[in-house]
Amino acid sequence: MRTNRHTEFADTPENLEHLEIGIPPVEVQKSTLLLDKRVVTVSFLVLISFLGFWFSQAQPQIRHDFSVLVDQFVSSPFFWQAVVVGLIAQVIDGALGMAYGISSNTFLIGIGASPAAASGAVHVAEIFTTAFSGVSHIKFGNVDKELFKKIVIPGVIGGVVGVVFLTSIDGKLIKPYVTAYLLIMGIVILRKAFIHRQEKQSHELQHVRKLAVGGGFLDAVGGGGWGPVVTSSLIGQGNNPRKTIGTVNTAEFFVALATGTSFLLLGGIDHWIFVAGLIVGGLFAAPFAAFLTSKLSTRYLLVAVGLLISSLSGFNLYKALF
Repeated sequence: MRTNRHTEFADTPENLEHLEIGIPPVEVQKSTLLLDKRVVTVSFLVLISFLGFWFSQAQPQIRHDFSVLVDQFVSSPFFWQAVVVGLIAQVIDGALGMAYGISSNTFLIGIGASPAAASGAVHVAEIFTTAFSGVSHIKFGNVDKELFKKIVIPGVIGGVVGVVFLTSIDGKLIKPYVTAYLLIMGIVILRKAFIHRQEKQSHELQHVRKLAVGGGFLDAVGGGGWGPVVTSSLIGQGNNPRKTIGTVNTAEFFVALATGTSFLLLGGIDHWIFVAGLIVGGLFAAPFAAFLTSKLSTRYLLVAVGLLISSLSGFNLYKALF
């Protein structure tokens, strides 16, 4: 699960570079980050304590079934592959502030997951993390209420339509198209490293609702892309980067909730192993992401991630077609 979706612009060299490129920040005020860590740690300990007490008091059959379920997870090669995917995707998201869905979906498809299972796992895992992200953006005043109203419902509609489309078509048939989309998104990320974002005069935004519908649809079908598609387009039209990032990320919770719930209702629960793997892998990613952020420039990271996603997607596309 993602733990590094930071929301406050700090005057650091990394964030100034991010603002110039037009991508989300990766730094947050130390006091806020410390508070978030304390809240998460205490909540996690309370949850573990509650589960431990419940397990000790449960019926023997329930304890047996639970033990069998855990054994099925840890003995599955897909679980450990998803752990690695979750680690890599979280490192990328923690270092860049974006591309979690695109990178995790690319890797999941690469290890053999169907497009529906991969996208479903990503969106279920994102429900919780985007909730924290949205609350933080609201707290820091990064949300434009009028823009939020324009994109949230169309984004949800686009996401649900994308789920229906993805789950109603044979995975083998749709896989080349999803992989081609991920290849394009890898190129888009790569392009950001070389194209200097030109400042534009703010004016009335065009086709916002259509953009949200398309972004939600592509996000559901491709497992990621809501941020890169919607955020980049709105900033490209001259909208304030801080307000755009905060508003789009807050709306992403509702898109992820609708999309993840739709996958659960229409696609079954066969992707829970992937969900668990993504969460477990993400728990160990923060130190690696912090190291990359401190040692490499954002442009170098964008080049590396863009090349990685594009290359893997190209290879996946080759396997799907031939």
